[in-house]
Amino acid sequence: MARAYVGLGTNLGDREATLRRAVDLLREQVDVRAVSSVRETEPWGLVDQPPFLNAAVEVETELTPRELLDLLFDVEQSLGRTREGPRYGPRTIDLDLLVYGEERLDEPGLTVPHPRLHERRFALEPLAELAPDLVVPGRGPVSRLLRDYTEPR
Repeated sequence: MARAYVGLGTNLGDREATLRRAVDLLREQVDVRAVSSVRETEPWGLVDQPPFLNAAVEVETELTPRELLDLLFDVEQSLGRTREGPRYGPRTIDLDLLVYGEERLDEPGLTVPHPRLHERRFALEPLAELAPDLVVPGRGPVSRLLRDYTEPR
């Protein structure tokens, strides 16, 4: 069994219901061990859009990183996510594989840990809530990443 962490975000529709449904759909396929609190955050990347609700989940799974990523895409699609529109634009749901055990992968379409995790407070905060002592492979303790975080200019 591998322990993995998934970031969740949404800024369209009934955001709270969408997050709850995403967690429920994940529970059908993996062992959801913990869910962070939900926080409202300002958009990142493309700022002219509604605010997001963000959270994170800790899961245990026998799925490989690629299989888990495929599951995340399936959940997104079932909740109406499309990949149309601008990058970092509004979306019904976004599920990101943040960390998968101690794995470090860089394959087409799959990088673990998430390559921009350390640049995103909206992902670091819920991750630190779930696992403050977690060491992000190649980056260090999530608590330090959050402490050293600086807002982009």
